[in-house]
Amino acid sequence: MSDLGNPRVIQQLMKEHHISARKKYGQNFLIDANILRQIVEAAEITKEDLVLEIGPGLGALTEQLLKAAGKVIAVEVDQVLIPVLQENLKDYSNLVLLNEDILKVDLDALLQKEGDGRKAKVVANLPYYITTPIVAELLEKQSSLESITVMVQKEVAQRMQEGPGSKAYGALSLLVQYYAKAELMMTVSSSCFIPKPDVDSAVIRLRIYEPKERPVQTTHEKEMFELIRAAFNQRRKTLLNAVGNAANLSYSKEQVREALSKMGKEETIRGEALTLREFTELTELLI
Repeated sequence: MSDLGNPRVIQQLMKEHHISARKKYGQNFLIDANILRQIVEAAEITKEDLVLEIGPGLGALTEQLLKAAGKVIAVEVDQVLIPVLQENLKDYSNLVLLNEDILKVDLDALLQKEGDGRKAKVVANLPYYITTPIVAELLEKQSSLESITVMVQKEVAQRMQEGPGSKAYGALSLLVQYYAKAELMMTVSSSCFIPKPDVDSAVIRLRIYEPKERPVQTTHEKEMFELIRAAFNQRRKTLLNAVGNAANLSYSKEQVREALSKMGKEETIRGEALTLREFTELTELLI
């Protein structure tokens, strides 16, 4: 098997198969063997593990995962790359390769079919343009997952860990922090990719909480995140106006004002000032 972590091998593969990175899919191929190994180590992959890889590209990370894991499900949306992956990884019997859009896959059904009851570890070099929808979808399916270790834009990784009062703090921060413990594992220079992106990346690991371990407890998750999204969709507005004017919510400004008063908050407060616990409390007061 050729070393798919070798830049020369990747460049030769791209030339032989007439492949160029497609902006449509946000493709940036990782070409640093040390980083590939460190990602697998960060994800703590063992032979007992079922791994879900999103966007295997040319298979550089996939190859390392196949060596370390019991089984790897690789989901690649780009049909052009499927024959290349099949050729590059033909020596591995523990690969399940799917030409699918991860956002259209029935993830629970797929993991149940392939996992024999095991929870999966997600490992991926995610396209920047679709990172948030993918992470949100994964977290909403967290009952089938043990952890999520992903390469994302450095700023997005930082956003996942931010707390109240920061400009980077928002709906993604709260979504991640409700479902998982976020740990920044490493930063990765843009020079480690073909083509070279405009920004640096970071690898972040999200350890999924068991429901009883979550930092807050609520039976109104759906309503809470609808409220959070409304608060940050118009983050320059006060929470009172952002939530009171949200078309998809039925709370009146008077209801929001009364709830904030019960919490001891001024009606001029913005969403970015509230903690996850306070959003939980606000939701319970409004329902």
